[in-house]
Amino acid sequence: MRLGDTDLDVFPLCLGGNVFGWSIDEERSYEVLDAYVEAGGNFIDTADSYGRRGPGGEGESERIIGRWMAARENRDQLVIATKVGASPSLPGLSAETIGLGIERSLGNLRTDRVDLYYAHQDDPETALDETLGTFAELIRDGKIRYAAASNYSAPRLLEALAVGEAEGMTRYVALQTHYNLMERRRYEGELQAVCEEERIPCLPYFALARGFLTGKYRPGGPDVDSPRAAGVRESYFNERGFAVLDALERVAAEQHTTMSAVALAWLLAQPTVAAPVASATSRGQLGELLPAAKLKLSVDQLELLSAVSAE
Repeated sequence: MRLGDTDLDVFPLCLGGNVFGWSIDEERSYEVLDAYVEAGGNFIDTADSYGRRGPGGEGESERIIGRWMAARENRDQLVIATKVGASPSLPGLSAETIGLGIERSLGNLRTDRVDLYYAHQDDPETALDETLGTFAELIRDGKIRYAAASNYSAPRLLEALAVGEAEGMTRYVALQTHYNLMERRRYEGELQAVCEEERIPCLPYFALARGFLTGKYRPGGPDVDSPRAAGVRESYFNERGFAVLDALERVAAEQHTTMSAVALAWLLAQPTVAAPVASATSRGQLGELLPAAKLKLSVDQLELLSAVSAE
């Protein structure tokens, strides 16, 4: 599948690297990465800040992916996305920060280029032409293939796209934003309309609502050993959340698949969504996600899930 107007051919499920070096160690990270590639996956997402909560510190996710690619000698078969601008040690989107950030990420990843380089979050203190001009220089130098946006509001994304069309600039080719069955308001509406009008594919992160949509969090159920567990219960343990789980379970039974795959398939059916970003901490978890790549929900199933998850 082509990612928007780029020549990047990507698997419809992007593997999130936020857990590498944090929730799982290097050995288990390799197991997940191997299983993803064995299933046909080629699209891996990370950031210069990922790993900061683990023993290796920020950048550890990139370093694990880099060592894995070197060991497997598979860099040319992959589409690698990383981000700059939200690292505590290298914040913002100035020319200096981006220049330092790409060199650090290339070193961590043991590669000579990044396929998709995100502005991790908007930086209103830096002029858009400075940011987009620097990204354009990196493209000309062959250090990145495309620039993309993450966590931009609709007005700022529209402004950035307009600036990106000027001479010496580059245009963002994709948007990563928080979007799933439990978190719809942030994307649907103005931001989605900008993406539709400007032909910008959306790659939703937290596609499974921090694990809630897998069905492993249930009222009265066993405690889940996860650093996200408390936040999940606080945010989603309510009437709407339980109704969404019931609907996912029903559709999963009808489709003879997993609740995770159904939640991801619903995202894939939404306008502008190209490839949800989801992470896994084991081969087993990954196996619950992968059927989404080929799963087609019926109109009735899509309408049911949309209705029960409406905010």
